[in-house]
Amino acid sequence: MLIVMSGLPGVGKSSIAETLGRRLAVPVLSVDPVEAAMWRAGVGRDQPTGLAAYVVVETLASEILALAQSVIVDAVNDAVEAREQWRGLALRHGVRLGFIEVICSDPLIHRRRLEGRQRGIEGFLEPTWESVQARRARFEAWHEDRLVLDSAKPIADNVQVALAHLDGVP
Repeated sequence: MLIVMSGLPGVGKSSIAETLGRRLAVPVLSVDPVEAAMWRAGVGRDQPTGLAAYVVVETLASEILALAQSVIVDAVNDAVEAREQWRGLALRHGVRLGFIEVICSDPLIHRRRLEGRQRGIEGFLEPTWESVQARRARFEAWHEDRLVLDSAKPIADNVQVALAHLDGVP
């Protein structure tokens, strides 16, 4: 199965993805560390490293799926093209696809999480609240079936809902 997480930076999607990964014993591939690795390797920040990171994660996810193993992709996935990328990957491998969008209904909690997080990704600058709000304005509408989780709720509750949902994904 291909599980694709989506949501703005700082909403809590990585925390849910990591917990799901541990519960399901499947790898979690995150776009941000891949992009940071490109910068550390000397690829300029003026290059399309965000897009390249999605392509690298897609390639790694494809390799994992080819081994008949499930994988979780952790990325903002705010563009229709990104979501189509994952749909195509699932189709090519003939695996189930589960989209999970994570939101935070409480803007104060979201902002506090964003401004307080320290993920320790070498070379990665955390986005500002203002940049996240700008990204929210450009977040493309969903047309796919997906589970929406509100990270203002306890993570354990969200993980239980996600696990039950994923069991029912055709």
